[in-house]
Amino acid sequence: MDLRAYYQKLRQMEASITDQHVVVVSCETPDGGRAGVKTEVSRSVAAKLVVEGRARLANAEETAGHQEAVAEAKRKAEQLANAGKLQLTVISEPELRALKGALRPQKS
Repeated sequence: MDLRAYYQKLRQMEASITDQHVVVVSCETPDGGRAGVKTEVSRSVAAKLVVEGRARLANAEETAGHQEAVAEAKRKAEQLANAGKLQLTVISEPELRALKGALRPQKS
C-alpha cells in the first residue's frame, strides 16, 4: 500500500465533508462487518472509514431517519428515567388533619 496516496485520499475526503459530524452507513467487510449499520461520527473518522471501504456517507434521507431514531431513543430513555423519580411524602395523621382543616372553607 502506498502510504502517500492513502493519506492524500484521506485528506481529500476529509476536506470534501462539510459537516463536523456526519452519518455513515457501514459496508459488509471480510472481517465480519455488517452492512447497513448507521452511525454518527466525526469528519476525520468518516473520511477514514470511507477511504478504507468500510463505510459510505449516508444520503440526506438516511441521515434524517437516523437522527429521528436517535431522538426517539433519547425521549424513551428520558421517560424511563423520569418514571423512576416518583416522589412520595409520608405524613402523620395529625398533619393530615391539619391539611384537611386548611382546605375546608371557613364559615364566617
